[in-house]
Amino acid sequence: MKKIVVLCLGLLLSQHGYSQKQDVPPVFVDQQPLSLSFSFSIKEVKKSKVDSVYFPTQILVKNEKGSSDSIPMEIRARGNFRRNNCFFPPLRLKFKKKSVENTAFEGNKNFKLVLPCQTAKSGNDLIMKEYLGYKLLEPLTPYYFHTRLADVALTDISGKPKTYEVKGFLIEDDDLIADRFHGKVIEQQIHPLHLNDTAAVVNDLFQFMIANTDWSASVQHNTKVIQLEGNKKIPLAYDFDMAGLVNAPYATVNETLSISSVQERLYRGFCRNESIVQYVRAEYLKQEPALMEIINQHQAYFTASDFSGIKKFIGDFFDILKNDKRFSEAIIKGCRTK
Repeated sequence: MKKIVVLCLGLLLSQHGYSQKQDVPPVFVDQQPLSLSFSFSIKEVKKSKVDSVYFPTQILVKNEKGSSDSIPMEIRARGNFRRNNCFFPPLRLKFKKKSVENTAFEGNKNFKLVLPCQTAKSGNDLIMKEYLGYKLLEPLTPYYFHTRLADVALTDISGKPKTYEVKGFLIEDDDLIADRFHGKVIEQQIHPLHLNDTAAVVNDLFQFMIANTDWSASVQHNTKVIQLEGNKKIPLAYDFDMAGLVNAPYATVNETLSISSVQERLYRGFCRNESIVQYVRAEYLKQEPALMEIINQHQAYFTASDFSGIKKFIGDFFDILKNDKRFSEAIIKGCRTK
């Protein structure tokens, strides 16, 4: 048991300090919302289903001096569900290295930009909940996507130009995370039991915490996998819009699962050595104050009702962790064997 705990500490803690201090792109160090504006044909971009096809445009990024840098970029839609069911598709932004020199984006050639699903104000509220999911992951593991909020002025030129003012957030490219840990992104399918035990349980409990079942490490659905030295394979979680934490009106539950609402928690992790699971449980409990403080720091972005609901939702997760019987039923006995 002692040996396992030492190994876990080596994975979760020593790497954490390293990742926080080195090789973090400058754009993600400053957490003040960026001001972005650009235009494109939403209809044309959503219509294209080929991932290699990008559409050229310019993006204006407000700089520290108060003026804006105009940067050429190419964009494409990403994802399937939101591309087909939402007004705004999530986007991938691609830049040439030289074009971002001496701008806020320096050192980045690719971003994901997450936008609201619909034009209604409630779309911004949902975006903020999804963004909060990314921030809640940060104290739990060094292996996460850096994010930054943005105030986006998006002009749709599909017909008569119309500008939408929306909230969004940027997500760093997975290659940068792999480089930070001297690893590489792997694309082939792998069995979840080939993932590093501790990192997998951290990810599985996080998905349980936010009540997300719309992911799979084996087929890498809403999960990237990076391979580190010693053949350690680490999952990277993203895309939380179907999670109970967000509770989007379009979110649905896979009919093969034993839950009927996205706000019901269901543990989707594979069974692991119980001593590792208990270690990760204890680490989560230590981080409860930090997670609640992150929620408090974002209070201004939510209505009083939403803020109260978020705190209760995450609090309910910690109630399960603090109760041996409930934890055993949900996690120890609820883990997957196939």
